[in-house]
Amino acid sequence: MTTSSIGSDAAVPQAVGAAAASVWGDETTIAAAAVALASRRISKPSDPKTTARPASELLADAGQTVTPEGLGADEALRIFEDVFAPATRAQDDPMNLAYVPAAPTRAALAFDAVVSSYNIFAGTWESGAGAVFAENQALAWLVELLSWPKTAGGCFVAGGTTGNLSALVTARQFARNQLGRHPVGQWRLACTPQAHSSVLAAASVLDAEVVVVPENEQGQMTGEALRATLMKSRDVFAVVASAGTTNAGVIDDLAGVANICERFGAWFHVDGAYGGAALAAPSVRNLFNGIERADSFIVDPHKWLFATYDCCALLYRQPELARAAHAQKAGYLDAIDREVWNPWDYGVHLTRRARGLPFWFSLATHGTNRYAAAIEQTLATARAVAQGIQAIPQLSLLAEPTLSVVLFERPGWDDLAYRRWSRRLALEGRILCIPTLWRGRTALRLAFVNPATEADRVLEVLAETTQDPDPS
Repeated sequence: MTTSSIGSDAAVPQAVGAAAASVWGDETTIAAAAVALASRRISKPSDPKTTARPASELLADAGQTVTPEGLGADEALRIFEDVFAPATRAQDDPMNLAYVPAAPTRAALAFDAVVSSYNIFAGTWESGAGAVFAENQALAWLVELLSWPKTAGGCFVAGGTTGNLSALVTARQFARNQLGRHPVGQWRLACTPQAHSSVLAAASVLDAEVVVVPENEQGQMTGEALRATLMKSRDVFAVVASAGTTNAGVIDDLAGVANICERFGAWFHVDGAYGGAALAAPSVRNLFNGIERADSFIVDPHKWLFATYDCCALLYRQPELARAAHAQKAGYLDAIDREVWNPWDYGVHLTRRARGLPFWFSLATHGTNRYAAAIEQTLATARAVAQGIQAIPQLSLLAEPTLSVVLFERPGWDDLAYRRWSRRLALEGRILCIPTLWRGRTALRLAFVNPATEADRVLEVLAETTQDPDPS
């Protein structure tokens, strides 16, 4: 196997102390080569045909990459660029409309590389004050969108799962302090069947029982349904409402839910991991009325706010309640100043990178007006595609989109037909559209978060490829 002279030394010294700096050799050229690769990737369009490959094929093409002597940087970079990277999905491709993809700005992508180069520990103010200050400015914009007081705040965590868990840990601790004891039996939290899977995972971690609130015909949790549920269920410490469900983009009756949470003394958490970004879009802002009364909120900038993975904004109306639940204490932490903003005090984490900085840089670079315009663009694309689907004879729109998720079906296809169609078009690189379940039956789902996606192109593919009763 080819090895590189970059950074290699046949006689590696057994260095200790100050001499250890020479162990790695001069890595200047290695760094330049890696930065050049990053620059090439950031500057060019993604490949929609990249996809997962079997581990056996990857091993055959890459070989064993972790060896006692090392491969050298040239070979390691070649393997990554030619073998490993093509075996991943292009999340930012405009025709990737599956799950909730990503559409980071070039500014966010580039600055993510910068953040990694600084290797900032951003758990405490003492070690990462500048980075934490910048992250907090980005969070302050989200606080403003929520119409919360300026004293609200939080931190960035890895994703919605950690964000929801952290918020619910805070909610449980608050309820325990209010009650003065553990309830008889389990704690309970309430949500609808459309709540994200991470809410159920958080309940399992917390050993909390999930109380299911029935949805209305639009798939929403309403205040009246919640009231009826809480009348029958005691010790519900938190209610999780959705500000744009992942599967359908449904926004719960947030004002009605807020009323009932206040009446019953339950913590009001809003999961806006996907849909919360639309708070920045004037055309749909009214759909979120009531969110200003929530106790906690999450949104993933890596979904619809054009940031890189992984980045979830976790916010609290009263951050001191989160600090009381999450602050860790140990002898080696006693010297930390607890009067300043330490992000590790607001979530289930201690060590953290400054993962909010790429989002901050993109916001600072482009401005919030462009962000609003980009989100409005995707909303308009979703509406245009929904309207266009109604003009395609073989397709049927299942619901008007609330936000940017479009659900539709191809009458006559069974589950296998949907999956064959989806797989074939993914391998051809034409469109990535994954089947889902909607009200008990298989359907197709498109999630628009990329302002570069063109409605006409999507409709052309759908019209052409769904004509055959047998898509295999």
